[in-house]
Amino acid sequence: MTLQQEVIKRLRCKPEINEEEEIRLTINFLKDYVKKNSFIKSLVLGISGGQDSTLCGKLCQMAITELREETGEEYNFIAVRLPYGEQFDEDDCNDALKFINPDKVFTVNIKDAVDASVNSLKVAGVEITDFAKGNEKARERMKAQYSIATMNKGIVVGTDHAAEAITGFFTKYGDGGADIVPLYRLNKRQGKALLKMLDCPEHLYLKQPTADLEEDRPALEDEVALGVTYNDIDDYLEGKEVPDNVKEIIEGHYLRSEHKRNLPVTVFDFYNI
Repeated sequence: MTLQQEVIKRLRCKPEINEEEEIRLTINFLKDYVKKNSFIKSLVLGISGGQDSTLCGKLCQMAITELREETGEEYNFIAVRLPYGEQFDEDDCNDALKFINPDKVFTVNIKDAVDASVNSLKVAGVEITDFAKGNEKARERMKAQYSIATMNKGIVVGTDHAAEAITGFFTKYGDGGADIVPLYRLNKRQGKALLKMLDCPEHLYLKQPTADLEEDRPALEDEVALGVTYNDIDDYLEGKEVPDNVKEIIEGHYLRSEHKRNLPVTVFDFYNI
């Protein structure tokens, strides 16, 4: 078995999907998980205005709406805006919220908390890079979502999907910190297809993806940071042939980021005992 075949088997990405079936599968998954765990009364998700959180948010709201109608119980989907100061694509975020139409919206500006953390480290003698500060932002967003979830009998929803998981293009214990990841198995173009079927405004899924965590390189596009296009990544995940240099980059990302996809390592993981 080639590494490509191993990756596809692990991440469960299909070469083709039926969009209606994937939408229904995701909604049912969210509903069934909530019903099985009676302590859960809300789903909490950070909304950035990008493709992944827009899709995940819409499906969460659809699931929660169906749950309320079917059970008569009070469930809520809580969308959380988490800007660092002013968000450069503020209009896209607002458009995403209009499309999702969440039950509740909280806005938590993380700037003061992140800046305080950076300053506290500096006082301790640790000056972090701009890249490391970007991870501070992602982890502060995770913390805020968990606080909101705690106070609303909720769980935190993550937007991780196959095209993100394969490259490890997320912050460990940041945007990678979540309780449930309903998009796991889909690649980037499949997510676009689901949004198109859901009548999402085109500009929200046709825009260039960016994590926008670095201040030295604001709005840095994912594809520039990764060195490959999402089209290449999606082709790889669908089992298609990709150029050797592209395969080398993708598999390099995958192997280096293995620790991000695993629980903390134990002696039993490291030694054959």
